[in-house]
Parts: sequence; structure tokens; C-alpha cells
Amino acid sequence: MKPHTRVLGFDDGPFRFREGIAPVVGVVMRLPNYVEAVMTGSVQVDGKDSTAVMAGMVNGSRYRDQCRLIMIDGGALGGFNVVDIQKLHAITRIPVATVSRKPPDHDAVERALKGHFDNWQERLDIMSSGRGYTTRLGRHTLHGRCSGIEPGELRRFIKASVVQGAVPEPIRVAHLMAAAVVKGESRGRP
Repeated sequence: MKPHTRVLGFDDGPFRFREGIAPVVGVVMRLPNYVEAVMTGSVQVDGKDSTAVMAGMVNGSRYRDQCRLIMIDGGALGGFNVVDIQKLHAITRIPVATVSRKPPDHDAVERALKGHFDNWQERLDIMSSGRGYTTRLGRHTLHGRCSGIEPGELRRFIKASVVQGAVPEPIRVAHLMAAAVVKGESRGRP
């Protein structure tokens, strides 16, 4: 990996289900910690537009050609607006990875999807697509799925993007900015 490689991190901001819209922030960083650009958008809460919205944000950005990886905090935005990482990779031609500090609880996700959506199996299949990975960072372990990148190479990106703790800096900064957009001030961890 070259020095100052650009990575794009995405996270959603706080939202209310009754409002129906969740803010989304993307942060382009030159690793490990130089913020180069910020982009904003929104998705429908529990909708099906997260992949298209993110693809539009990425492909509409002047930084698209320099980004080497898209990282997403978890596999969905705005509740269960599931991101199809394989489709996002195909549309943007940039590798995509979801990142989570907690190991996936497939049974709990399946129960939640079954209880809320007629198309629960489709959403579950999308969340299960791509290759699974785990990455150990000191006493922390990150989990997720990836498309367009081998898990070994992804681990190098993740390790190069963590400044402190376990959360990759592009996702951490996107989380802080998304919270600030909604609440006026950021706090908490992604």
C-alpha cells in the first residue's frame, strides 16, 4: 500500500424512525489521518436505497478515481437499509468493506428482519454477501464482509487506518460528523 492512500468511510447519523430519513456522511481520508473531503447525503429509514445513494455520492465525487477502498460502519444505514457491497463495488469499481466492532449475530438479525419486512430473506442474503473477515488489533477484533479485495489486503488497510483504539479513522470521523450534523455536536463511538 502506498503512503497517503485515500480511503472513503461512511456512517449514518442519528435519526428518528417516524421522520423516515437518515443522514449519511462520507469522509475521504489520506491514511492514516488527513481529512481530505466530506460528502453528505441521506437514505430512507429501513428503505432500499442505501447502495444507490452511496454509489451516487462516490461516483459524483471528484475523489472517486483516487479512492482505493470504501469502508462502511456495519452492513446497513438508516436502520435496516442494507448496503449491497457487491453491487456497490461493481458500480464504483472500488473495493468495499463493512466494519463492525461486534461479531455478527446472524440469528438476532434474521429474527429482526423477519419481524419487520416481507422481503427479509432478500435483505438477509444481501447482508451475507461478500467474504467474511476478522482482524485483530491489539485487544480489539473487527468483523465484517468485503467485496473486491482479499481479506489479507483489507487487514493492511484497516491497520494503516486505525490511529487509536480499533475503529478505522475514516469511519470514526464520518460518525463524528454525522452526529454533529444532526445534534450540533458529536459524541460517542461508532
